[in-house]
Amino acid sequence: MTREVAITGFGVLTAFGFGADALRDGVFAGRTGFTPVSRFDPTPYRAKYAATYEGDGACIPDVPVKPGYTPTQAEVLRACAVEALRMAGTDGAGAPVVLGTNGDYAAARTFWEDQAAGRDPADRRMLDSLPARLAHRLGEELGLGHPRLAFVNACVASTNAIAHGAELIRSGVAHTVVCGGAYLVTEDVFAKFDSGKALSRRGALRPFSADRDGLLQGDGAAVLVLEDAARARARGSEVLARVAGWGMAADAHHVIQPHPQGMGLAAAADAALRRAGVAPEQLGYINAHGTGTPLNDVAETAALHRILGPHAAGVPVSSTKSSTGHMLEATGAVEAVITLLALRDGVLPPTAGLTDPDPACDLDHIPGTARPARIRHALSLNAAFGGVNAALLLERA
Repeated sequence: MTREVAITGFGVLTAFGFGADALRDGVFAGRTGFTPVSRFDPTPYRAKYAATYEGDGACIPDVPVKPGYTPTQAEVLRACAVEALRMAGTDGAGAPVVLGTNGDYAAARTFWEDQAAGRDPADRRMLDSLPARLAHRLGEELGLGHPRLAFVNACVASTNAIAHGAELIRSGVAHTVVCGGAYLVTEDVFAKFDSGKALSRRGALRPFSADRDGLLQGDGAAVLVLEDAARARARGSEVLARVAGWGMAADAHHVIQPHPQGMGLAAAADAALRRAGVAPEQLGYINAHGTGTPLNDVAETAALHRILGPHAAGVPVSSTKSSTGHMLEATGAVEAVITLLALRDGVLPPTAGLTDPDPACDLDHIPGTARPARIRHALSLNAAFGGVNAALLLERA
């Protein structure tokens, strides 16, 4: 028997703060979270901006309240999971844990800095630099079940985590899955993107704009509770949305560059639509990958024309990375929550700061201001280095 996959809870963190209201006040209001980097000294780098969470931790459950304190990945994942389970009305006992994360980069950096300085590097946080350790630690702390898995395929990691969790439920392997991902801006990863000239030097991420010049990174974390919809309804839990379809594809075009016609992204989206039994013209909104890089946005536009055909001009498409920044492994989970809120609230988030659309990106990108729209189906797309692509098709409950 094929089971419906319901989302019954979520917890989310971005540069705007913790929870859904922070997203509404930031992303849906068309604000941007980019500020000069203060977490580390950006002097050696071309780029100087990122969308980092700069609160004192007071709004994040169980995180130390200290001015300027940067939470760890383990802390934000736990906070998001606790909120997601609370919202779902379950303790998650026995639920598998599936995360998208490459581990806590800051934990490894602290370890090696201590060793280089002659200090005792016996910081057990070093274990958190192992991706699967974060999944295991979350499961142990919250009494969750097995398996405890980590996807590490870069910017589609948490999208794949959600897709895998949905497959576990649809196939009957599990009735509840806790899944998501996290990334917090660190100097190591910032430096790598900067040295590759991938980051915008102007302090703005401008997806689909003629003057776009690169991406900017952002803090992000999100955890979702997926459940067998029939079981969720039987125990009286509210179904927030359905994960109706998902797809993954690899085009292997280039180690970094996307396929110029977006073949892999189109294949992933097509698989998600087919799995859900949804026709392209039924889509009410697409949350695009939209990195603001010259190559990605044109390739994604080509992919969307391939998917939507003659309906391309009529489907609203926005990139919320224009507000949150690119959250790397966490981006798919956070954008799934944003897409869920668009379905529930009847409001489509804008592409912030889009004033000069690129004629080569000829779609309806919801410039500047959110748009009221009562929709039933929405697609969230993500792509990553190495030609890997993933898509989630959410349906309003």
